[in-house]
Amino acid sequence: MPLPAIRAHALSLLLTLAWPAMALADGQNFATTLPSPQQVAWQDLEFGVIVHFGTNTFLDREWGDGTAPASVFNPDHVDPGQWARAVRAAGARYMVLVAKHHDGFSLWPTEQSDYSVKSSPWLHGKGDLVKLASQAARKAGLGFGVYLSPWDRHEPKYADKVAYDKYYAAQLDELATGYGPLVEWWLDGAGSAGHVYDFDHYIEELRTYQPNTMVFADVALFSYGDIRWAGNEHGVTEGETWNVIDRHGELRWRPVEVDTPLHKDHWFFSSKPDFAASLKSVDELVTTWETSVGRGGQLMLGIAPNTHGLLPDADVKRLADFGAALERRYGNASNLVTGAGADNAQAKRALDNDPSTFWSAPEGSSHAQLDVDFPKPVTFDSAIAMERLDAGQHVRRYAIEVMRGDTWVTVAQGQPIGHLKLDRFPAVTASRVRLDIESSVGTAQIREFKLFNTGISATE
Repeated sequence: MPLPAIRAHALSLLLTLAWPAMALADGQNFATTLPSPQQVAWQDLEFGVIVHFGTNTFLDREWGDGTAPASVFNPDHVDPGQWARAVRAAGARYMVLVAKHHDGFSLWPTEQSDYSVKSSPWLHGKGDLVKLASQAARKAGLGFGVYLSPWDRHEPKYADKVAYDKYYAAQLDELATGYGPLVEWWLDGAGSAGHVYDFDHYIEELRTYQPNTMVFADVALFSYGDIRWAGNEHGVTEGETWNVIDRHGELRWRPVEVDTPLHKDHWFFSSKPDFAASLKSVDELVTTWETSVGRGGQLMLGIAPNTHGLLPDADVKRLADFGAALERRYGNASNLVTGAGADNAQAKRALDNDPSTFWSAPEGSSHAQLDVDFPKPVTFDSAIAMERLDAGQHVRRYAIEVMRGDTWVTVAQGQPIGHLKLDRFPAVTASRVRLDIESSVGTAQIREFKLFNTGISATE
């Protein structure tokens, strides 16, 4: 999914917020702008996948022009259960299906157009891929969501704004009412420069039937989204990640989602030789997790079934190896803090591998420490901290420190913690460690503080 023009525009509007105490004219401020319960629950998912499968799959294309006949779509062994099991092995917790890409071909038997699976030879026109994918996701314990492209290069009504708004809203209604609860609704604005959509109506319709669905949208669609784009498709959250963003003096809680494909530069499957070679390595995927989830964002990894309707064997194995590598490096079993001592019973709530419990700094404090004592020295090179965000994002500056002699020495530091913050540094050995909340606005609450010895240089 190449970078759309609207994304470039949205990126210019994205502000990095480092001083959240600034007040706005209407009384809003960064410290008191709160997430909805649905946003908190969505951020806990951390890692999802988006599935690209359609006419482009059979034509070696990334962008369809809407002229491909429906007969092109004819997989012989569609198995969304295989997709769901593979991504679950990687550690993903939800799956979003591209129900309609820019070419306008719908993967469910929409009543709004004949350009869909009902006009294809697949299952003699009786198939419904959205239904199969939603059932497979839930069977595997995954949340399910959809992407319905606003841009439609096939539908003649697209040239008539009013007619197309009705068309899109009708397709939205079909998806929002026919496939159970949706964890996420994608609103990628690719190809839409110069076209004005009735987003007010779209979101009103969606909220009527799916009030808990998180809407992914570019920052330019500020009023409609719950989730924002990271500004690139490389799997990287640049710099420090704040959940509250400011657009023209209006504040909103908009956590970031980072989208990137499993295959470099390929969102759809291709039979060309470069596709197999473009499969990202386990190390590249782990780095992607570290620079997205590890920086307080959400990872959305693109997967691409082949012309049979299956993920290639190499992709299935790579996803499993990726999940295993993440578990070895950052899984609970590798957490050195488990069972370590703390200065009080409440502090232990941040050391228990249970994000439903948390440690609170003293009420009203702007500076506090969470101390960890080991019975004997331990060696570690990475740390993860997780902030409880229900009452807002409060930590503004923190450090990870170890005791050397009678002196606390900083081994890592940063600004926000947010949902999850990973720090990597040269290996140190110590028996006393602390998370030093150097500055907070409001009472800091820490769900988890973990230490790991990955054995990997912080510069790698």
